[in-house]
Amino acid sequence: MTPLSPQPGLIDQAFGISAPALRLRSQRLVVIASNIANAATPGYKARDLDADAALRAAQTGGFSAQLDSARLQYRAPLIASIDGNTVEMATEQAAFAENAMRYRASLEFLGARVNSIMAALKADG
Repeated sequence: MTPLSPQPGLIDQAFGISAPALRLRSQRLVVIASNIANAATPGYKARDLDADAALRAAQTGGFSAQLDSARLQYRAPLIASIDGNTVEMATEQAAFAENAMRYRASLEFLGARVNSIMAALKADG
């Protein structure tokens, strides 16, 4: 290990759950956007990630392993459609908006943490 390379786990300690949360929220945005894009595709089955459950598990058992185990799940429709498509636009739009808000909050928290670390480094130098 070179003097400038971080120790294993140092980044996880510095940023906590923020960086993995940002990655997971980003993945969920892609999944929901795919559902919305396929709203008119016959037979398309809407999918989702349970981001909250993956993040709770990551906090107790290690970041990477728990987040990588987050699996896509099919979303059960509230109302069956004739063509077999399970995308419900109101549900998808609400999930997208809620997840985008949480993504932004994670991004802002991570940015504040980076600024805090930068300020500490400047104060030491």
